[in-house]
Amino acid sequence: MKISGQNKLAGEIIAIKMGEISCQVTLQSGDSRIVSVITCDSARDMELKVGDKVVALIKSSEVMIMK
Repeated sequence: MKISGQNKLAGEIIAIKMGEISCQVTLQSGDSRIVSVITCDSARDMELKVGDKVVALIKSSEVMIMK
């Protein structure tokens, strides 16, 4: 599958927290952890589980930093 997004980070799922509607998926990418919130339907459709190798596609119009 090809996609136009350029911000791709490969990693491994290290945690999944299922809620009623949304699901929090945490993946380890190098020294960084990325947390994504997706629908539980999507998580089930993709049959996501801890240990899966996945790619995070990041789409954002801006990245802000605060200290």
